[in-house]
Amino acid sequence: MKVRAAVLNAMGATPPYAASRPLAIEEIELDPPGQGEVLVKIAAAGLCHSDLSVINGDRPRPMPMALGHEASGIVEAVGPGVADLARGDHVVMVFVPSCGHCLPCSEGRPALCEPGAVANTKGTLLSGERRISRGGTPINHHLGVSAFAEYATVSRRSLVKIDRELPLDESALFGCAVLTGVGAVVNTAKVPVGATVAVIGLGGVGLASLIGAVACGASRIVAIDLADDKLAFARELGATDAFNAASPGCGDEVRAATGGGVEYAFELAGSVRALELAYKITRRGGTTVTAGLPPPDKALSLPAVQLVAEERTLKGSYIGTCVPARDLPRYVALYRRGRLPVDKLLTHRLRLDDLNEGFDRLNEGKAIRQVVVF
Repeated sequence: MKVRAAVLNAMGATPPYAASRPLAIEEIELDPPGQGEVLVKIAAAGLCHSDLSVINGDRPRPMPMALGHEASGIVEAVGPGVADLARGDHVVMVFVPSCGHCLPCSEGRPALCEPGAVANTKGTLLSGERRISRGGTPINHHLGVSAFAEYATVSRRSLVKIDRELPLDESALFGCAVLTGVGAVVNTAKVPVGATVAVIGLGGVGLASLIGAVACGASRIVAIDLADDKLAFARELGATDAFNAASPGCGDEVRAATGGGVEYAFELAGSVRALELAYKITRRGGTTVTAGLPPPDKALSLPAVQLVAEERTLKGSYIGTCVPARDLPRYVALYRRGRLPVDKLLTHRLRLDDLNEGFDRLNEGKAIRQVVVF
């Protein structure tokens, strides 16, 4: 079938993207679902730094590629072997398909699925196939999803079924921002009631971590960012303290205000400098968690003796250490009870044709979460 989609033909475009137009809105060919695959009519697709990092070349991927990985939609058709979804079902897409059989999957860590990682790196679906083409030439899938399109063919293993009552524009955020941000707090760090927390980087994922910390009952939540408007917004969402990272003494200021640092610090900015700050403001015996994705050539240097002498913990968190089929419905239930105000993170609704302008806003830090609505 013919569908309109956003295709990135080359990485490294120079902003402003409204002028350089790295994403071409084109008519492409989409194949029907094969074995274990599903055709989804996209309802909404969020703009994330993981998309931007492909556009600017920070995370190299094979070109050309149809972008978009945070999305919700409605099942249009199912391929052979798919018995638990039907036309009309509402679904959220997850950007790492899990095979269910490799060692990480068998240990309950589907975010680390080995075949899923291989497929994502190669730009294929979990099956190894590409279902997108242009003039007979294959186009690569982005993280098994490619959701900046009217329709997408994806692996069944990339989908979680949701209640039809949940607004589809809001539900898109659960597939990346919420799974990653809330999961980092709940699953990776296991923040207990009454703990002290800091969140560095107040984009969609960072603010999802913040509301996750509120839901966990953290007694003190420190918000850190370069933008004063985001710091003010973080206070509205439940932050008890706010510090601008541009201050030369930011780390010392946080340590002084919290009596030696916080028990849990989360870095969501995708910056080594932000991670260094997160480590600095973590107290003795505390845990520093990073879910940001800096360019792969960036390295972190730490005083190694602190890990032992202060019993520090430094942890990575990918997709919030989530089991999506378990966690996503739980987060939706918390949202519907008013415990996770995910709807407040949605600041812009766009048309597909406005995608490049939307990435300018994201690049300039002028949006929290934007979604393309179809």
